[in-house]
Amino acid sequence: MFVISRSILVRLVAALCLASLISSCTTQDAFTGEQKTSNATKGAGIGALSGALLGAATSKDKKKGALTGALVGGAVGGGVGYYMDQQEKALGDELRGTGVQVRREGDNLRLIMPGNITFATGRAEIRDDFYPVLKSVGKVLMKFEKTSIKITGHTDSTGSATTNQTLSEQRAQSVSHYLINGGVKSGRVQAIGYGSRYPIGSNSTADGREQNRRVELELLPL
Repeated sequence: MFVISRSILVRLVAALCLASLISSCTTQDAFTGEQKTSNATKGAGIGALSGALLGAATSKDKKKGALTGALVGGAVGGGVGYYMDQQEKALGDELRGTGVQVRREGDNLRLIMPGNITFATGRAEIRDDFYPVLKSVGKVLMKFEKTSIKITGHTDSTGSATTNQTLSEQRAQSVSHYLINGGVKSGRVQAIGYGSRYPIGSNSTADGREQNRRVELELLPL
């Protein structure tokens, strides 16, 4: 075990500040307009702290090791967060007012596309009026290529489990085929159907069932 001295802590604080400045301190929520601490800043802070501890533990010169580790760790931690911050903002700008939700989950992004605006009830063909929205999604995905894309189809509990499973798979495939045909590399895309297994609303109400009939895109940094 080792103890970080006051001088090392001072250098660590300086490194944290530098890492935060590199990645920027706040970002604006694309839907609410509220300022929030960016995930890049959080990632830079965590990376800097982890790097400092590792550097101090493995280096003969504790002060130099902590400072170097903090700078390297902060740059790495902030890099992924910053990249996803920019992609989140681009998606928010493109999709504002469309009904598609963009949710941040750590360094992952989740796009929730309600079935009622994407597909007709019980159908897997993309509605004509939703093509411009998917085109906007594809535009951002092609710009930010350092993410993998997991597309999942979901249904409500109406109908048989077999029917719902098939429909959910077909809807996920429809979105996948559209994005790939639009230029997104197929190696980045995975399409899965979950039937009615993962509801986000109550299947006992019409509103809940409508929420559950959806397709989600999860974007994960590579």
